[in-house]
Amino acid sequence: MAKKGGRRRRKTVLTLLLASILAPILLYTDSRSGFSDSIPSSELTEKDLNLVSLHDNAKLSVIVQESTGAVNEPSHGTYPESLTNSFTISKVASGKLTSQGDHKSRALSATSEVSELTNDETSEKSRNEELIRESHFQKDNKILQVVNDGSTAKGFEENTTVEKIKMGATPKTDDLSVQFNQENKREKTLGEIILSEPDKGSSKTVTLPNSLVLQLRDQLIRAKVYLALGSSRSHPTFIRELRARMREIQRVLGDATRDSDLPNNAYDKLKAMELTLSKGKSIQDNCSAAIKRLRAILHSTEEQLRVHKKQTTFLSQLAAKTVPKGLHCLPLRLTNEYFINGFDQKQLTDQKRFEDNKLNHYAIFSDNVLAAAVVVNSTVSHAKNPEKNVFHIVTDKLNYAAMKMWFISNPPGNATIQVQNIEDLKWLTSSYSPVLKQLESKSMIEYYFKSHHANSDENLKYRNPKYLSILNHLRFYLPEIFPKLNKVLFLDDDVVVQKDLSSLWKVDLKGNVIGVVETCGEKFHRFDRYLNFSNPLIAKNFDPHACGWAFGMNIFDLAEWRRQNITNVYHSWQNLNQERLLWKLGTLPVGLVTLWNHTLPLDQSWHLLGLGYNPNLDHKDIEKAAVIHFNGNLKPWLEIGLPKYRNYWSKYVDHEQVYIRECNISP
Repeated sequence: MAKKGGRRRRKTVLTLLLASILAPILLYTDSRSGFSDSIPSSELTEKDLNLVSLHDNAKLSVIVQESTGAVNEPSHGTYPESLTNSFTISKVASGKLTSQGDHKSRALSATSEVSELTNDETSEKSRNEELIRESHFQKDNKILQVVNDGSTAKGFEENTTVEKIKMGATPKTDDLSVQFNQENKREKTLGEIILSEPDKGSSKTVTLPNSLVLQLRDQLIRAKVYLALGSSRSHPTFIRELRARMREIQRVLGDATRDSDLPNNAYDKLKAMELTLSKGKSIQDNCSAAIKRLRAILHSTEEQLRVHKKQTTFLSQLAAKTVPKGLHCLPLRLTNEYFINGFDQKQLTDQKRFEDNKLNHYAIFSDNVLAAAVVVNSTVSHAKNPEKNVFHIVTDKLNYAAMKMWFISNPPGNATIQVQNIEDLKWLTSSYSPVLKQLESKSMIEYYFKSHHANSDENLKYRNPKYLSILNHLRFYLPEIFPKLNKVLFLDDDVVVQKDLSSLWKVDLKGNVIGVVETCGEKFHRFDRYLNFSNPLIAKNFDPHACGWAFGMNIFDLAEWRRQNITNVYHSWQNLNQERLLWKLGTLPVGLVTLWNHTLPLDQSWHLLGLGYNPNLDHKDIEKAAVIHFNGNLKPWLEIGLPKYRNYWSKYVDHEQVYIRECNISP
């Protein structure tokens, strides 16, 4: 026992002796490696913070462990709240990250009891001491490090622990400095922020954008919004303060595009503006009340818009139905000349030409002298053989003399003109024609001619009396009007001919009655646009998606018309629609149902529509069309006509003609 006790004492003495020898060596090694004693952040107080300054414009870089993930940008350059913990500052030499080396503890734990140590126990204690040394530098807090990109870092001011870390050659204590104040005030920062999380074994690298510039610009936008709000105007003090802050921000921003271009007081101005904007937010009205007011204003505005649209539609329809002063003057002046000169007793040309099927016959039904003249003039001017053209013009009793006088005083070259009075068609009576019978009914007269109904009808254009005018429906009586003719080219009085049309008489209609240009390009030109397919009679007989086609320029085979008795088909459909339940009034809907499966499609270049309502037609399409049609309310002889298309029509009017000048009809 005595020997064992002596042996233990010797081992204890040897252990203490070994410790006394090794301890100075370890302490000396630690001091040479440049590490000062670490102080736990929990034990550090405000008085213990060391404020150090950066001398000789030394470039400070704060860095952490290398990121293993992708670089993420924080929104608006804000720092995470977790960065208020202790962090470590280390220096980068020559733009490269210096190895931090193995962190070792500078304090050894001394055991209060001397126990018996074996060789294995000594080895285990050494390992424990090594773990203790390393654990001193394993903090739970995040480490903030900034890599300088060549500019001097301003520094970060945070209430946190500063640990001075020396790497490589040992610099003086004054060579590295960072100031942290008690206000948690952060000035603008250049470079990258790298966040290290030792507990997770990884780090995040976040690149800050020029967030301060963006925030200042955003504040200017918000300030302008507050200035525009009505509730702000009742607070003049706030308005003056806000404008002053805006001027300050504008001076600070200048032409800056990066945070580095901003002056040092930029952050102070940003905070001051934020306080002012918070005042503006507090004085604004309740949002729900503002929304209610805006909805009420929107509803009122929509109602006013609806009323104005209805008034505009009514006025445009009224303008389309009225006769301009010049066009009213012209037939009066011509009628007077006609009877004064005794032309009522004279024939214009040889009657035999009116019935010669070897000639090209055109049918025009119009009560507008000037419009009919343009159709004739444009057709003759482009005809290869104008002497083969015969124009059959049918007009009403009021304009018959004026129409004849115009073509007597303005003959269209070698072409032949026949002017007929509708009153001379003795067979055209109300007992024969359903249209005349409907026109004489009391309900139709009230519907069309009493103006107090106009404001309540959504489809005002259908109230135009021309849709029930017998002149408009004469196209369905072509075989009766021209009993000796086999083919007729029908032209509306609102068209202009731009090419020779003689080849249309050579078109083989293949047993069909009419040659048409289809209008399938747009939805509103299909059958369901014109006909009421909720009516079983319409739904049973027609396809709602069938292509519509255009009246205005059509070649008619009158022999085939007579053979298939198309006039009776027209009469039957017109009688079925007496109450306007199958379609709204007009000639095109009844033409679609009457000539269903009796049409031959022509090339699209023969007939172009839309110059009376569509301002977006391509001029190339207009130029290549054989016939252009001013269908719609915006007729070229009206003031409401589209100016961009008027020249296509007016160039066929001789403005030097005496009657045109006397009636002041302008181009």
